[in-house]
Amino acid sequence: MENQAILAIAIFLITYALIVSEKLHRTIVAMIGGILMVGFGILDQEAAIHHVDFNTLGLLIGMMVLVAITGKTGVFKYLAIKAAKMAKGHPVRILVYLSVITALLSSLLDNVTTVMLIVPVTFSIARQLKVNPVPYLISEIIASNVGGTATLIGDPPNIMIGSAVKELDFMAFVYNLAPIAAIILVVTVALLVLIFRNQLKSDPERQALIMSLNENDELQDTKLLVKSLAVLALTIIGFGLHQQLHLESATVALAGAFLLLLLTGEKYLEEAFEKVEWATIFFFVGLFVLVAGLIETGVISMLAERAMDATGGDPTKMALLILWMSAIASAFVDNIPFVATMIPMIKEMGLLGITDLEPLWWSLALGACLGGNGTVIGASANVIVIGLAAKEGYKISFMRFFVIAFPLMILSIIISTVYVYLRYL
Repeated sequence: MENQAILAIAIFLITYALIVSEKLHRTIVAMIGGILMVGFGILDQEAAIHHVDFNTLGLLIGMMVLVAITGKTGVFKYLAIKAAKMAKGHPVRILVYLSVITALLSSLLDNVTTVMLIVPVTFSIARQLKVNPVPYLISEIIASNVGGTATLIGDPPNIMIGSAVKELDFMAFVYNLAPIAAIILVVTVALLVLIFRNQLKSDPERQALIMSLNENDELQDTKLLVKSLAVLALTIIGFGLHQQLHLESATVALAGAFLLLLLTGEKYLEEAFEKVEWATIFFFVGLFVLVAGLIETGVISMLAERAMDATGGDPTKMALLILWMSAIASAFVDNIPFVATMIPMIKEMGLLGITDLEPLWWSLALGACLGGNGTVIGASANVIVIGLAAKEGYKISFMRFFVIAFPLMILSIIISTVYVYLRYL
């Protein structure tokens, strides 16, 4: 192996280890790793920029702006309180309703944004009921990752796969992943109810307090609400038709974001851009350059050849290997860098002779999105909820989350294995 390739692997592994250790902020680590790839001449600046997937970045920024403005209307708080009242203030039923709303919103917005909107309302409902919010938070983390699996825009790994593989449009994700995500959601929520039912008990007076809340009080600005929901609906229709319109998903998301800014005036412009998680955007930039170093030095194609040899090029073995490997890996390392590494590897397998790559893409999406449920560091949504809980004085430790979430994650991957095998193989 040539020196450049060894150097690229060393930079990649050290960066990865630092991201997992969480000793330094992952964005700083990823950007420095990317800069080192260019600094040591593994690839030049032009090649580095060429490998940055601006479609993924544009889609994320567009959706963040859209949701930042829509969040101002109070519609998400309205939905959470409405759900609590539909559950008649019953704590266990509220868990079911909040989980389902979290999953649905995660499929249409993205799971990171969804938990940031739902978690604050969850705290206020738990305070009214005088119950521990942790069961709700754990359920919302799991539901957000399951819901995010269902669509192209629901979870960063899907956004990355959709950007890398032009044939897989918005409707392809819905058609292939939404049915299995729905089955897994039903099974998972039923098991969460069994696990937490004894911890969620409240007296009738407390339940009456929930029933006395007026969800309409949360709707701050009706004009803004109408504009936001209209543009959000147009954007989601745009995603559904983006192949026919010959537009990339990023163009659709950014068009929606700037149309809403045009309709709402300048007063929301700065605020919306403050709400964009620039740290996440630069984290992606660093990762794309890091992985580019492995592509340019031939490391990725070598790994693809090894995987082909190990499975004898059998598509069934390959799909199931990718599903399980991505699930276990995504539980212990953030699923975004893992997927960034896997995408060029699967493309390389196509060049090495696997004709139908589609089962491999769906296996990667299911493994990475659902695998993120395995531990508190498995997905970005998990890290955010744990942080919000700590601010409120509720510590969700690694082990407390692990003993509940990891078995549920393994069960979801067993269900996915059956699904992938029966549907594609």
